[in-house]
Amino acid sequence: MDLKNFDRVKRQLKFRGVKGTTGTQASFLQLFNGDHSKVEDLDRMVTEMAGFSKAFIICGQTYTRKLDVEVVSVLASFGGSIHKMCTDIRLLASLKEIEEPFEIEQLGSSVMPYKRNPMRCERCCSLARHLMTLINDPLGTHSVQWMERTLDDSANKRICIPEAFLTADIILFTLQNISEGLVVYPKVIDKHIKQELPFMATENIIMAMVSAGGNRQECHEKIRTLSQKAAERVKLDGLDNDLVDRVKNDPYFAPIINKLDVILDAKTFIGRAPEQVFEFILREVEPTLKNFLIPISPKPK
Repeated sequence: MDLKNFDRVKRQLKFRGVKGTTGTQASFLQLFNGDHSKVEDLDRMVTEMAGFSKAFIICGQTYTRKLDVEVVSVLASFGGSIHKMCTDIRLLASLKEIEEPFEIEQLGSSVMPYKRNPMRCERCCSLARHLMTLINDPLGTHSVQWMERTLDDSANKRICIPEAFLTADIILFTLQNISEGLVVYPKVIDKHIKQELPFMATENIIMAMVSAGGNRQECHEKIRTLSQKAAERVKLDGLDNDLVDRVKNDPYFAPIINKLDVILDAKTFIGRAPEQVFEFILREVEPTLKNFLIPISPKPK
């Protein structure tokens, strides 16, 4: 979405064009002895030479600062995406399920040598927060332009616009490093799934019991009681989740004992997630990447 937003704003960027001091093109109309077509041709030619496909038809001393709002807005929105992504990585890193790249001689902490802080993600989050706040500058500037611009926009813009692009650039540079060296620990993930899966499966157990002729309310109360006891064992005693064993040892659940392995199969809970990911890569990621592939010239014979 962010890439599409960048592309949209870039394509919609308009040039101020050759409009003269106040935007009326009066001086150029005088220069061409009242020939409007020549003024329009000059405006179009200069716009194309500057690399733009369109120019504003109406403007004042400057182009509308609404344009600056649009540009910084997509960068700020991008900052929100990065902050969310890197926060997720940091949370998963705290569970030891995933890690950002860690150099051989890198220090996680000057005091605690065992630490492997996700410092790149932390840096991205810090910079992303700053990037998100920059939208307030062009919004404020645009809102106080009065009937015509005043010079109070100049100093602000010279700080805000370059800073927004430079901040987004270093975030992307850091994010590329994170993405290329990301480490995933499947066994840790598997361990966490096994700890939580019995609780996740309680609804499926109830449905299976109802299908076997059981009373839903009665089954719900049975599962609720067993789940609470298993949770206490995990939280108070630091022991493994034994909900499955409790269900197996309870005669009430005898009608579905032979189905428990199927009910507790982790694949039951992922739905179409794998297919959705493959479809996203096929229909969204790959076509997008093709636009950025640099063709390699064949070697001369």
